[in-house]
Amino acid sequence: MDSSHPSQQQAETRLVTSGRDTKAQKGFVNPPVFHGSTVLYPTAEDLHAHRGEFTYGRHGSPTTKAFQETLMALEGPQCAGVGIVPSGLSAISTTLLSVLKAGDHLLVCDNVYRPSRNFCNGMLTRYGIETTYFDPLIGAGIDKLLKPNTRAVLVEAPGSQSFEMPDIRAIAEVAHGRGALVIDDNTWATPLYHRSLEQGVDISMQAATKYIGGHSDIMFGTISANAKAWPMVAEGIRLLGVCAGPDDVFLALRGLRTLSVRLAQHHRSGLDMARWLAARPEVARVLHPALETDPGHAIWKRDFTGASGLFSIVLKPAPQKAVDTMLDTLKLFGMGFSWGGFESLVIPFDCDAYRTATKWAPGGPTLRLHIGLESVDDLKADLDRGFAALKAAM
Repeated sequence: MDSSHPSQQQAETRLVTSGRDTKAQKGFVNPPVFHGSTVLYPTAEDLHAHRGEFTYGRHGSPTTKAFQETLMALEGPQCAGVGIVPSGLSAISTTLLSVLKAGDHLLVCDNVYRPSRNFCNGMLTRYGIETTYFDPLIGAGIDKLLKPNTRAVLVEAPGSQSFEMPDIRAIAEVAHGRGALVIDDNTWATPLYHRSLEQGVDISMQAATKYIGGHSDIMFGTISANAKAWPMVAEGIRLLGVCAGPDDVFLALRGLRTLSVRLAQHHRSGLDMARWLAARPEVARVLHPALETDPGHAIWKRDFTGASGLFSIVLKPAPQKAVDTMLDTLKLFGMGFSWGGFESLVIPFDCDAYRTATKWAPGGPTLRLHIGLESVDDLKADLDRGFAALKAAM
């Protein structure tokens, strides 16, 4: 293997080296932050022809170019372009508005991110687009749900609360045979651990707020697409006028450079904690596809090269008051509706109120955990104190 050629380099090397032009940056390793809207043209001829690498701040800058080139290198050769948007939800909404029109039918995995569902049930319904939700475990059986006007299938692998693992390869084979696009929310694993465009996905989205940013200090979203879908995505971004602020682009690029070492630690610590929790008497079940006992483990092992630090647990039956006492006792696990940063988090959740294609009945209270970069021993001690408080409050 010729490791001097970018296409032959490992992902860790591409993350560090892609998108860098130290000559243009006067020798500095990182590109500067370009705070700008107006781009000046040297001549009227250049102005009329829109001739120039950059034409307007909303359409990109040297900073956005560096980020896009780096993420494209990580996504793999199937990636024809990367769009940058101001949040993960914006990545979802921009993607769906780019590929759908009035009269289309959309299939959505029932374990999808709740704001995705709200967008489909709200704005898409008003625009005359029908949404049908399906069992995440349907696989090739999705053929029965496809209609002549089914334009796209949206999956989340795995679901970021209940962690079912859809078989993207089987879904994509059927969907493509019927002319439908496949869209994946790839935030959990990132393209470092799941190159979903290689699995048959046409558009891969991420809430880069999470692991790409990595420090809980930006809002950011990305849309990566193959050659078939990229023209639609690029046009949608242009027509909707979405863009991300220059400081967030800079911080996202900085996060990309260290993604491999951070995500490796999240993977190790997450699995360690998941196995420890699976042996706890207070826990009925751990929902983590990288665990050998998980129903989705075979698909995860086939299609993924690693896992993140996000998973859920089902507690044995306990009153909500006791669960709240446990949560209030924890010191290292903060309570907040995000993940992917350096800090550990925990939230209670219940999917039953909004899932429609499948029944959510886990058998006890459910908690979603994000395992950060703290010492695993300290995190275990924190949860141990929490479980003691849970027991005392029952």
